[in-house]
Amino acid sequence: MPLDEVVAVLRDLNEFVVSLDRLGSRQAFGTADEHTVGMFVADWDVARRLARARRVISDALDAQLSEADNAEIDALCDQGRFYSTDDTISPR
Repeated sequence: MPLDEVVAVLRDLNEFVVSLDRLGSRQAFGTADEHTVGMFVADWDVARRLARARRVISDALDAQLSEADNAEIDALCDQGRFYSTDDTISPR
């Protein structure tokens, strides 16, 4: 895995974790709401940047692990919780 890609992914993840923590604190104190969080996600291009991080990690695993190991990882990832279009979150 190229070092520059690792650093870019870590930088993005760090920005998201710190920013979301700060937004959570602001929500707790009543100075931010769901709209504020939504604007952060949109303005900071969070979905695209997280998709890139997932691709970088997935590509690295694909290159290093067997097909069976990668299939097992894919199956485990499919067990995650996902937002649905009917405003629900899938069960674990």
